[in-house]
Amino acid sequence: MCRIGCLLSGLLFILSTTSTDGFARAGRRVCATVPQSRTAAYAESHVQPVYQPYLTTCQGHRVCSTYRTIYRVAYRQAYRQLPQPAASCCPGWSRTNSHALGCNRALCWVPCQNGGSCTFPGRCACPPGWTGRACQTDVDECAGQSHGCSQLCINTAGSYRCTCQDGFRLAADDKVCQPLGPAPPPETFSQADPPSEMKEEMKDLKSRVEALEQKLQLVLAPFHNLMPSAPEDVGADPISRLSHSLQQLDRIDSLSEQISFLEERLETCKC
Repeated sequence: MCRIGCLLSGLLFILSTTSTDGFARAGRRVCATVPQSRTAAYAESHVQPVYQPYLTTCQGHRVCSTYRTIYRVAYRQAYRQLPQPAASCCPGWSRTNSHALGCNRALCWVPCQNGGSCTFPGRCACPPGWTGRACQTDVDECAGQSHGCSQLCINTAGSYRCTCQDGFRLAADDKVCQPLGPAPPPETFSQADPPSEMKEEMKDLKSRVEALEQKLQLVLAPFHNLMPSAPEDVGADPISRLSHSLQQLDRIDSLSEQISFLEERLETCKC
């Protein structure tokens, strides 16, 4: 127990003799330390009187009421000023936050433009394509030879682009120009040598025409057998003659429509 008590007393002595300036040691780019103080609240104990009533016997055997004073320990909130040294940043520098001891954030009086960042007091670090103290000036990449364009260079805000003269086009790297090749000739079909697809279609149309001619002969064969060459030699039954005539006309009309369709197809066929 004696060793513990000695250790605690030694710690209290060190804390009482050590200044708080060591805990708020200034960091980089700090030019002065300004003494400041802050208000801190704490609980303070004090003796509070309490008046307690009680009954007693007075003269004449009467009951009297009186008070007596007692005391108790109470607590109240009090305030005191605690020293808190604050470091003052050098001109052109500030703290990144209120708890930082060092002044590591640079200040630029003219705000950095076009994506630049303030890295030193009054000086901006500019992205590629911009220059100047506030990154306000565009770099003309086409003025030198570092752009890499094979023909034409067009300067843009913060960048550039390559283009080609008439008769050329940009390659995949967007810098080299390649000549345009001759346009392929249109496909033409000569009459002497039609394509294979056209030949097949013509063969199919011819076979269909031949099949229709055969069907026409088969349809007209009964009429040649039933009807003589001369109209007066046909049978005297008018109903049968009318019926055969109508059937013959229907067949002829159908065949005429099919032949007209084939003629239209043959006209549209460029062979």
